[in-house]
Formats: sequence, structure tokens, C-alpha cells
Amino acid sequence: MRERIIRGVAGTLVLVSVSLAYFIDTAWLILAGFVALNLLQSAFTRFCPLESILEKAGVEKGETC
Repeated sequence: MRERIIRGVAGTLVLVSVSLAYFIDTAWLILAGFVALNLLQSAFTRFCPLESILEKAGVEKGETC
């Protein structure tokens, strides 16, 4: 369950960032870059800050895909 939430949040943040960059200011692409860097570092270190937050919030780990 947590993995689906993490993917959903990451995708949503990227879409919001690109939309804001298109309609408001290109500086919003920094948010998309931050999300991408976080995804890359979590792939190597297996540490994701959002996963820690969801764990503390009591969200079940669920099955991985």
C-alpha cells in the first residue's frame, strides 16, 4: 500500500510542477528535479522519507509489485 501511495505522490508532484512551470514560472521545475533526485537516491539507498512518514502514520506496508 505504501509503495502505491509513494508512486502516486511522486507522480502528482511532478505533474503539478510541470503545470506550474508552464502556466506560472519555469522555476517550478526545481520541484520536479527534487522529486527525481529523491527517487534516484531511494533507489540506491533504499531510504525514502515519505515511506518513514507513512509508517509513522500507520499506513500498512502491503505487498510489493
